[in-house]
Amino acid sequence: QVHLVQSGGGSVQAGGSLRLSCQAFGYFNVMSCMGWFRQAPGKEREGIAAIDNDGTTSYLDSVKGRFTISQNNAKSTLYLQMASLKPEDTAMYYCAADRTLRICSDPYYNYWGQGTQVTVSS
Repeated sequence: QVHLVQSGGGSVQAGGSLRLSCQAFGYFNVMSCMGWFRQAPGKEREGIAAIDNDGTTSYLDSVKGRFTISQNNAKSTLYLQMASLKPEDTAMYYCAADRTLRICSDPYYNYWGQGTQVTVSS
């Protein structure tokens, strides 16, 4: 069993930066994929960044060059560094992990964090 606990987030003005963290507890060190998703009010959840077991990353086009996904060496903590934030980045952000997912940009993750709110004001 894997338990993901998120921290970070909050409110920031447009152009600002925030970092989200997601700490994994349990049997986490064989995850094939870890990722970040977000869901804004009235919109579907979307995948924004993912990293596979080899460290290969992928990003949603709208966050490329502004957001960076990374892990610590033990792969026990996932990070999302967000810069040049825009009001349209306002959403609830979730981390996710999976042991068998082959395409990390797919949404079919088994383990999810509790979510953390990011609000960007103009």
